[in-house]
This record gives sequence, structure tokens and C-alpha cells, in this order.
Amino acid sequence: MAMIDLEFDLSDEERVLRDGVHKFAEEVMRPAGTQLDHLADPADVIAPDSILWEVFGKVRELGLDSLTDPGSGLTPLQQARLRCIVSEEFGWGDAGLAISLGAGGFPRMMAQMSGKPELIERFGSPESIGCWAATEPDHGSDLILFGEKMGEKQYRRPNCVARKDGDAFVVSGQKSAWVSNGTIAHAAALFCSVDLGDGPHGIGGFLVPLDAPGVSKGKPLDKIGQRALNQGELFFDDVRIPADYMVMGPELWSLGADVVLCQANGGMGSTFVGVGRAALELAVQYAKERVQGGVPIFEHQSVKARLFEMFRKLEAARSLNRRVVLYNTLSGSPQVHYAIASKVTSTSTAFEVASGALQIFGGNGLSREYPIEKLLRDARASMIEDGCNDVLSLFGAERL
Repeated sequence: MAMIDLEFDLSDEERVLRDGVHKFAEEVMRPAGTQLDHLADPADVIAPDSILWEVFGKVRELGLDSLTDPGSGLTPLQQARLRCIVSEEFGWGDAGLAISLGAGGFPRMMAQMSGKPELIERFGSPESIGCWAATEPDHGSDLILFGEKMGEKQYRRPNCVARKDGDAFVVSGQKSAWVSNGTIAHAAALFCSVDLGDGPHGIGGFLVPLDAPGVSKGKPLDKIGQRALNQGELFFDDVRIPADYMVMGPELWSLGADVVLCQANGGMGSTFVGVGRAALELAVQYAKERVQGGVPIFEHQSVKARLFEMFRKLEAARSLNRRVVLYNTLSGSPQVHYAIASKVTSTSTAFEVASGALQIFGGNGLSREYPIEKLLRDARASMIEDGCNDVLSLFGAERL
């Protein structure tokens, strides 16, 4: 094994869980992700007979959602550490499925943030697939920079608005094709502009059941990487939801956005450490099997040096991610620029390692017969999704 887990103080229960999740990633997620990646039509990924639904069902059987419940018996430290470990192992198995499973829990997380028993009951079922509906056709990553400036110019006008109407909000508009789980979700954690009667000002966070009248969905997005991850548009045609379904209003947006970004970016950091690990392990294994110049290419100094450079970068990204996730979970004062640093570092590292690993494979790396080209495609997408790394870095820089 190219990398070991340096968390030497894991309890026996944590080690058992880690090993069980790794086995699940190896035996269920990786083969399913490969099968779904090879499908020509993204509609086939979510067809009734797709292996995707088997993966969702088997994940529920693992009972991982209960780890974050107050009655789990785990300390906050253990919960945070296990989130890192689970996300990393899921990313090692398949990045697209890992993100789909992570996005699936966003409405549940928002309901728990609200503290409202009715929302926790309505949106808290582990069997319900959720999505995080933030990105819009005219502005994706820059949504995090809008704040109160959304109405100043035409290009800054929101594509989706929740308008207050008595004891309800009426949601109208569109979310773009990049909504993860967009065409299969039962509920949305919706971030959109809010109109309290004087036009759109600021952003709010809402929980929206996607079986509500007026909701429609686009077709699944066809893309180069993470093809196991369903993504697609959401349309809201005067969708009426109770006012209590607003979890955070514009006055709480800054704090709420920090909490959500810390959660999302921390999870992306863990997931793509796993992707990088997968690429490194494949490269080391191949280098010890492939013979050139009369010896396995691992014996060539240039190959050894490149493999160690990949290893070094990955361990640095992993260490940063775990420290950031633990701090943002336990400190009571989440620091979003650290979470962004972890996301940018892990995703960039995963891409660099996957690219370097493909070079180790040489011509074989270009063939779909070998899994390394898929990891390269999956890693490349990560540098844009959940906030483009360039824009996230600018946002993080504002906090320095």
C-alpha cells in the first residue's frame, strides 16, 4: 500500500468502520462507478434498472447517516474524524458516487441546522435523496460573492427568486444543469435570492420538496468526468412553500454560507484526497509490473522520484484537510478560508497526481482499458465544481 493512515489514535471501533467502508468502496462503489462511467447516455445512469440504485440502497444499509446523530454515542471529535475517513474512502472508490451521496444529505443537514422538529422529520429521512441547488445559468461560482449586490446590473440579476407572500414563499426561476442529483432528488437545499416585498435583496437558504406543484427537472447533463454523478437543471414555476421552510434569511446568509461552505469544501477536500490516493496506488502497482529497459520501471530513478513527489503532495493535502475539518467542526468558529484552502489543495493535488500517474502508465494510460484515465477526468472536474478554485481562492483571500 502506497499510503497508510497516520491517525494512530483511532479506537478499535473507528478502525473497524474505516476498514468496512474501504471494503464497501472497493467491492461496491469502484465497480459500479466504472460501469456507470462507460454508459454512453447519462439518462442510462438513472434508469430504473441502473446499478446506481443498488449503490444507494447498500449505503443506507451501512447506517452511516446515524454517525452524526446526537444519539450515536460518538464524540464530536470522533464524528468529524470519521467524516474525513468515510469521504476519503468513498472518493477512493468513485468520485462521482461519493459526491452524489454527499449532496444527497444536504437537505437533511439543513433541516438539522434549523433546529425545527417539523423540518427534521419532513426532510430527515436517509431514504430521501437530496440536492444542493445553488448554481444558476448566469452565475455559478460567483454566487458566493454576490451578497447585497445582486440587483445592480443586468448580469447580476438572479435567475431564481423566493418572494414572500403572506405566510409562504413563492419560488420562481431556474437552477443550472450543474445541480448534483438534480434530476433524481426528492428535496432541495435551495440557495436563491430573496424578495421580502421590495425586490430581490440578498440570498436565503430554503428547503423545497421537489414533488411540489410547479417543480420540473431538465435532462441529465452529459460531461467528461464523474459520469456516475447525476446533474441537471431545476425549474420553479411559482412553487409555494411554507415560510418556515426558510432555514436562513438574508440577515443570516453570511454566517450560514460560511457553515455550508466549510462543510462542502471540507468534504470535497477529503473526497479528492481519496481520488489522489487511488491514482497513486495504481501508478505504484503498474510501475512494479511494467518492464522497460530490462527492469520494472519502478527501478528507474526518474519514476521513483515522480512517485514520491505524488506521495508527498497527497500526504500534505490529507493532513491539511483533516486539521481543517476537525477545527471547523469543534471550534465553534468555522474558518471558511481554511476550508477553501483544503478544497483547492486537495483537488489540485488529485489532478496533478492523476496526471502524473497517467504519465507513468504511458500509452496504456490513454486507453479506457486502464482506470487511470477515468481518475484524471474525475479529478479535473473537481477544480470547477462546488466553486471554481480560482473564484474560491479570491473569496478566501478576502478573509486574510
